[in-house]
Amino acid sequence: MLGICLIAQAETNTRIRPIALDEAITLARVQSVNAAVALNELKTAYWEYRTFRADLLPEVNLSATVPSYAKSYNSYQQSDGSYTFVRNNFMQMTGELSINQNIWLTGGTLSLNTSLDFMKQLDGMKDERYMSVPVALTLSQPIFGTNTFKWNRRIEPVRYAEAKANFLSETEEVTMTTINYFFNLLLAKENVNIAKQNLENAEKLYEVAKAKRRMGQISENDVLQLKLNMLNAQSALTDYESSLKSSMFQLRSFLALGENEELEPILPDTLPTMLVNYQDALEKALANNAFAHNIRRRQLEADYNVAKAKGNLRQITLFAQVGFTGTGEKFRYAYDPLKDNQIVEVGFKIPLLDWGKRRGQVKVAKSNRKVVQSRLQKETMDFNQNLFILVEQFNNQRAQLDIANEADEIAQKRYKTNVETFMIGRISTLDLNDAQVSKDEARQKHINELFYYWYYYYQLRSLTLWDFEKNTNIDADFEKIIKN
Repeated sequence: MLGICLIAQAETNTRIRPIALDEAITLARVQSVNAAVALNELKTAYWEYRTFRADLLPEVNLSATVPSYAKSYNSYQQSDGSYTFVRNNFMQMTGELSINQNIWLTGGTLSLNTSLDFMKQLDGMKDERYMSVPVALTLSQPIFGTNTFKWNRRIEPVRYAEAKANFLSETEEVTMTTINYFFNLLLAKENVNIAKQNLENAEKLYEVAKAKRRMGQISENDVLQLKLNMLNAQSALTDYESSLKSSMFQLRSFLALGENEELEPILPDTLPTMLVNYQDALEKALANNAFAHNIRRRQLEADYNVAKAKGNLRQITLFAQVGFTGTGEKFRYAYDPLKDNQIVEVGFKIPLLDWGKRRGQVKVAKSNRKVVQSRLQKETMDFNQNLFILVEQFNNQRAQLDIANEADEIAQKRYKTNVETFMIGRISTLDLNDAQVSKDEARQKHINELFYYWYYYYQLRSLTLWDFEKNTNIDADFEKIIKN
């Protein structure tokens, strides 16, 4: 009894919501999980790009140890060469402020530092010592190595442009998924309406057939055939109602709508009318689509891997530091007087015998680059071919839709005429069944052709990132999108 009450209450709370295709698309772009995934991928790419940009800007760091205490025994070599252990008990504090700047042009790092060290002996004379480095300029510069910063300046902007184009394409793909679910529901709804109409006609015709049989105007076989048609219509209606519930749940879930809303899809009555030129579409796709940025990025990454392998053949690093330093038992003596402080080091590592390992790595990187180039060439050809096919499909689809629309109207009229003709006994049940099947198939084909028209249209938008109705680029305010 409680279950019956709950079902009744649920049916009472159900709200019929008419929904047009453009409204469903708007909801999907805002509320769907697919849209949220696309947005999060864009945010990830944005912060990766911001991290790269931050590597090119000065970085200010403060490091300190306050305090460091040690009470231990350490080995000590005496003047006669023998060793002994001495007790060491001291406290130390250090602090350093540095400004670091990566030099993208050369791949080195330039640092400006200032530091102060304090040490106090806790045993013996309990001396205090200060050491200052008021200013020190330090350069660390790889020579003949791979300039990672320079390569990142070429690769990362392309990667971010690819991510932005991907976001726009994925938004259009959300639209394509919405269209798929929307027309599935529309077709399921239409199938239920067709099944109800067929059942109503089958019941009416069966009753007429029984009356005609009693008058001896038709055979028993025709009566049984019409009864079978009625049973098949009942079975089809049950199946289509189940399919309708499934399609309703799919679209409702995708749009993140409540389960108490029963969606009533509205058949689109207006269509974008245009013919798309393949060369024009190809130019827009190569200029806007993420594929073009992907091709460029992968080519740059392959070149970078070759440069990195060549840089590993030898490693030479220059380290130079100039500045001032001072020491004293008092704080002020650590800054007056100051003494020069210079360090220059040039270190290198050149393999004399590595059995061709590093040169082999260069060969591997070059071979991989050729593989990438071959793949990119094939992918470009496939992309162009798929775009050409899509343009042809879209341009032909309007004619297919017009044909399907006319065929639907003719099939509906034919079925209605055949029903009337059967009522007066001039056609057989086989002819009537054929007219019904043709009517149902024509109606379903009309909806399917309408679906393909919208699907091809938004697929073209996804590949070209071009709004063909407004004749403008599909773009977005990415800063605003990311910060919301």
